[in-house]
Amino acid sequence: MADWDYGLEMKFCRLGEAVSIEGGARIEGYASLFGVTDQGGDVVMAGAYRRSLDRLRGEGRQVKMLWQHDPAQPIGVWDEIREDGKGLWVRGRILADVEKGREAAALIAAGAIDGLSIGYRTITAEKDAKGQRLLREVELWEVSLVTFPMLPQARIGAKADAALARDLRELAAALADARRRMAGH
Repeated sequence: MADWDYGLEMKFCRLGEAVSIEGGARIEGYASLFGVTDQGGDVVMAGAYRRSLDRLRGEGRQVKMLWQHDPAQPIGVWDEIREDGKGLWVRGRILADVEKGREAAALIAAGAIDGLSIGYRTITAEKDAKGQRLLREVELWEVSLVTFPMLPQARIGAKADAALARDLRELAAALADARRRMAGH
């Protein structure tokens, strides 16, 4: 396990049809879908996040937006997280002032990254007749942008506009060039 492993379970979901990037830094979509078996054989049940989200709101805290589940790499903020009839819907901002945030925005715009993943602790679960774990209540800690999602049913629907994608590629190239020059290459 990595040094930063904080004992959380992870669930992955591809950025879905409803996921879009607006203004280069805003993303929204489903981080988890209810009633869908993931590749690990788990099914998140409707209402599984309710108590956790209520508790966080009551304490004035937020679910973190991380890069690849690394707590040392926050890349933005989730402005809204809620359950609806379909799953756990999130809306947030990738921060352009953070290096990994700029990289994440460029990778999403290019189609290289298309996944969301939740980091959580299981509070209540049971096995069904098929051996699937039904997650009835979880404590949500973070939602990460990831490379390999576990729930392939949702796909990216919209990307940043072409001009923004071009600008992000140019910015990435300029940063790479500056790194090479600073390293003396």
